[in-house]
Amino acid sequence: MGCAISGSGLASRTAESRNTEDEAPARLTPDHIQLIKESWKVIQEDIAKVGIIMFVRLFETHPECKDVFFLFRDVEDLERLRTSRELRAHGLRVMSFIEKSVARLDQLEQLETLAQELGKSHFRYNAPPKYYGYVGAEFICAVRPILKDRWTSELEQAWQTLFQYVTAIMKDAYLEEERSKRSQTLPSSRERPDKRNTAI
Repeated sequence: MGCAISGSGLASRTAESRNTEDEAPARLTPDHIQLIKESWKVIQEDIAKVGIIMFVRLFETHPECKDVFFLFRDVEDLERLRTSRELRAHGLRVMSFIEKSVARLDQLEQLETLAQELGKSHFRYNAPPKYYGYVGAEFICAVRPILKDRWTSELEQAWQTLFQYVTAIMKDAYLEEERSKRSQTLPSSRERPDKRNTAI
């Protein structure tokens, strides 16, 4: 059950916000936006199905991702996952986020805010950025058969770029939240004892 994705992995949206030197910025062009919007009209007709397929594939191809999901951590039976109400609900939440992202493609500031909020919430749920790229790849694998002959390499590149853009923002927000929480938990210099405890 393979799905080869052409192109590169995830990258940051701007050169200024890149976390590593080897990441290339993701740039959404007007052509990308148009292709995504047109294809979304077809995809949204099977929104629940895509959400389930996406996560079943994710857990099948990257079983380590289940560790982030308390409810699915010990579930080995993929058929049980396919019929899980909890997985369906989570798949619908992710598809709802994608739908909101598509709706904000003409207002990238709003899309950025949405992705930042999601990145921060993923910090609270302890869902680290290393998994974000897998979701985009599995989304593409799930929608390709639905779009059939409408699927093109240009459309694939458009969706990859959207996921690169969004996941880079999420990653930045996650890491910022992590830094913020870490700085709140470190004792200040006044709170740290200057002398070592020498009690016997």
